[in-house]
Amino acid sequence: MSEAMNLFFYGILPYVVLSIAIIGTTQRYITDQFSISSLSSQFLENKKLFLGTILWHFGILVVLLGHLVAFMIPKTILAFNSVPLRLYILEGTALIFALSAFFGLILLIERRLTQDRIRVVTSPMDYVLFTLLFIQVATGLYIAIFHRWGSSWYALTAVPYLRSIWVLNPQIQYIVDLPFMVQAHILNAFLLIGIFPFTRLPHMLVIPFGYLVRPYQIVIFNRKK
Repeated sequence: MSEAMNLFFYGILPYVVLSIAIIGTTQRYITDQFSISSLSSQFLENKKLFLGTILWHFGILVVLLGHLVAFMIPKTILAFNSVPLRLYILEGTALIFALSAFFGLILLIERRLTQDRIRVVTSPMDYVLFTLLFIQVATGLYIAIFHRWGSSWYALTAVPYLRSIWVLNPQIQYIVDLPFMVQAHILNAFLLIGIFPFTRLPHMLVIPFGYLVRPYQIVIFNRKK
């Protein structure tokens, strides 16, 4: 990749997608709060949704938490990994949860593609989102398997780069020489951030505190005998 392309993808694109995400999500929340929803389709099909959701959410939350912890305390992670057994346990645990997220996502995608009633309520942006999520998890798994000990080299390469973005001084030299799959993983993450406001993902930012204080509701089902 040329120097100009590296500058665009790793030095300019992050700010473009962050701006789109912040402005777009804010505007959507102000103008159309009702759309900030995961648009549950549980009543259309429940078994695959339950299993896929459990695998996906538990897996991806742990993986994202691992990325965040390494971002916040990279030196502590490197010190922790200095003992081989601890490194093996950390990497193995991360791989297990990544596999959980992958198989959960596969199940959710298969549900969307094979259930006629689910396809009716699936938008084109849902397909775009699922495609990018699949690429993100798949490239992450590839990196975990074929570029091992990522928790250490992530702290030494990606973390300094990501921190440099936040201080408005992107240091792209940290990642321009990384393997292709790592670069693809990073760029795909930027794309996910860019489409964030236009998908069902903003629901993760809304905590339903109202449910904690609202009065009890009685739900009565009436059906013909």
